[in-house]
Amino acid sequence: VQLQASGGGLVQPGGSLRLSCAASGNIFASYVMGWYRQAPGKQRELVAKAYTGGGTDYADSVKGRFTISRHNRDKALYLQMTSLNPEDTAVYFCNTAAPSTLQPWGQGTQLTVSS
Repeated sequence: VQLQASGGGLVQPGGSLRLSCAASGNIFASYVMGWYRQAPGKQRELVAKAYTGGGTDYADSVKGRFTISRHNRDKALYLQMTSLNPEDTAVYFCNTAAPSTLQPWGQGTQLTVSS
């Protein structure tokens, strides 16, 4: 299974951006999917989860600002990000949300929030 995140870029503080993740293979609809991020010098962290039944969950640091969504038929995962701040600067990855089901990591997509 390959997971490819895209859509990152340079955004000013307060701005918005949407990340996309394309999945290959047949696992997508069966698993809770998540968006992760890794800032320089920090561990990778799970910031948003999308459950198979449609529910979502967020880390406190992004709650109210980020929205995760999934389209099972298209094997696509999205992360709509608003009110971005420099602390959101990181490489963002998509993957399953449970350690036991993690797939090989893709390259991720870089988000830089800076004026």
